[in-house]
Amino acid sequence: MPYMVSLFSFILGLVIGSFLNVCICRLPSGGSIVNPGSSCPYCGKRLAPRDLVPVASYLVLGGKCRYCGEPISIQYPVVEVATGLLYAAIVWANGLTFESLSLLVFVSLVIICAGTDLNTGLILNSVTFPGVVIGVALSFIVPSMTPLQSLLGLLVSGGVVWIMYVVTRGRGMGGGDVKFMAMVGAFLGWDRGLLTLFLGALIGSVVGIARIVSGKQERRDPIPFGPFLSIGAVISVFFGAKLLGFLHLW
Repeated sequence: MPYMVSLFSFILGLVIGSFLNVCICRLPSGGSIVNPGSSCPYCGKRLAPRDLVPVASYLVLGGKCRYCGEPISIQYPVVEVATGLLYAAIVWANGLTFESLSLLVFVSLVIICAGTDLNTGLILNSVTFPGVVIGVALSFIVPSMTPLQSLLGLLVSGGVVWIMYVVTRGRGMGGGDVKFMAMVGAFLGWDRGLLTLFLGALIGSVVGIARIVSGKQERRDPIPFGPFLSIGAVISVFFGAKLLGFLHLW
């Protein structure tokens, strides 16, 4: 039964991941995520249902549009597979519980934020503000989180990044990062929120230094911080308790 539930969660994640791709592509421009239907960004041809099967359509078409032959962004299958794997892992670890429901919603929002930041350099208020509200609302039914912990989490996690934003005058840390971290705190609490910030900064520093050393980036070139915070958030979801326990002992 756990295997079947996880498999179903993976398939559900693939489908949801396809929808998250729509959000990533349309929300930055203020477009509707419902209408019009999906179409090729190059030739404008409306895509048929057979063109929209998660991952499978990309593989069958060889990563190219059926109608004009232009390449399809690798973002689409990557987001779909990532969402599927995260959904399966969350349900495998927590079962069919309110905890899983909260984390499924959370990782979906995190994926959207990472995608829009990578594509446009923006973490959208239209994602983080509802995310904060949803995180606090779900704290009323999630056994591991109380509304007070959720509120404290958003204030501490968002507040720390806001102070950093003010002190650095927005250099390397944007207003979107502040709201993103408030959302993280609302879902995960202040401790895993700060762990997310630490992990995001660590991973971002390693990647940034590697890119500078390899000549792919100049020292002053901006780099989106949202994707690194998103990776930190996902690590905190699965390993936060163990990492915090280790840090406490250390």
